[in-house]
Amino acid sequence: MTTSMWRQPKTVWAVAFACVIAFMGIGLVDPILNIIAEDLGAGPSQVSLLFTSYMAVMGVAMLITGWVSTRLGAKRTLLAGLAIIVVGSGLAGMQDSIGGIVGWRAVWCLGNALFVATALSTIVSAARGSVGQAIILFEAALGLGIAAGPLVGGELGSISWRGPFIGVAVLMTIALLATVFVLPATPATGRPTSLAEPLRALRHKPLLVVALTALLYNFGFFTLLAFTPFPMHLSPHQTGFVFFGWGLLLAITSVWVAPLLQRRLGTVPGSLASLTGFAVILAAMAIWTEHTSVLVVGVVLAGAFLGVNNTLVTETVMKAAPVERPVASAAYSFVRFSGGAIAPWLAGTLGEHVSIHAPFWVGAGAVLAGVLLLASGRGLYRHIDVDPAHGVERPHSRREAEVVAVADA
Repeated sequence: MTTSMWRQPKTVWAVAFACVIAFMGIGLVDPILNIIAEDLGAGPSQVSLLFTSYMAVMGVAMLITGWVSTRLGAKRTLLAGLAIIVVGSGLAGMQDSIGGIVGWRAVWCLGNALFVATALSTIVSAARGSVGQAIILFEAALGLGIAAGPLVGGELGSISWRGPFIGVAVLMTIALLATVFVLPATPATGRPTSLAEPLRALRHKPLLVVALTALLYNFGFFTLLAFTPFPMHLSPHQTGFVFFGWGLLLAITSVWVAPLLQRRLGTVPGSLASLTGFAVILAAMAIWTEHTSVLVVGVVLAGAFLGVNNTLVTETVMKAAPVERPVASAAYSFVRFSGGAIAPWLAGTLGEHVSIHAPFWVGAGAVLAGVLLLASGRGLYRHIDVDPAHGVERPHSRREAEVVAVADA
């Protein structure tokens, strides 16, 4: 990593800063779930709708982001996304009911989808140096945002549960102004895509199998994210530090560990190993749910397996179906996000009406089902590691870079 990689135009740093804030939104609400529930008289199943609305909108939005960006151009798509995030997060922090927060959180996510789908392609186009260096910059921003989200949420949430929402609105306003004045006009480029193309792409079995695997894996992922703060019984500050550790390991393993495992084991075997490890962690959390120390260690260690899986599954999606990569990514993201929207609500409902152990057992079972599904179809992906350029960075087009952003989000 050369020093020239850090000598970038203001455009790159403006978009990278916005990326950090955008990805903070994923885990920002974790530390304040208990406080929101107490202040608004809501149960875990109701509060978990903060994640359900986020994922449901993200899933549907994946079908339209390509359609929008190929018609508006990068700058206008970025600005639209940032403006929607400012409105959604700001108004979410002003609500007095869980329904109001959930509704504006969904609006926030629509803006996030538009922004994320365009951010990496903008960085790649504007950055100095190689495409690989530009992608590392984006991954660094992604990792920093995911790790910092729970930490910022815990700090601001210890003052008021409204703090994280208002804080995002303020930071995104700064990012929006920076984008207005720093990013040059970018006309629409590439072939305009239709709304039906991602749905037609799911006819291809390799893409459908990996998308359904991701859907099942999301049941475990959002059980961890949306339900664990309730049985942990920690303060917002403490919860923020726990999920900061989770995000930090996720970022480290996705950037550095996943490529090593990919070269040693192969793409699909590496993903199967990481998913199996995640299922074991969820099972341990199901057995010892009453022990806060087990939950804390489980959350942090899960970040390592999730980081590896995110990177390797993205690689699988990019080569799974004989369709354009933006179309494949949109189809995959639609299935995994839309289906994954059920998981947070289900986890909260099971925790309220069955037992605090049940969500983790269901999450572990779903992830294990994903392992079996992917393993049964592993013959569909033999070509992924046969590519002689495997493991070597090759040039990305603007639209291909866009794909990586969506798939990693």
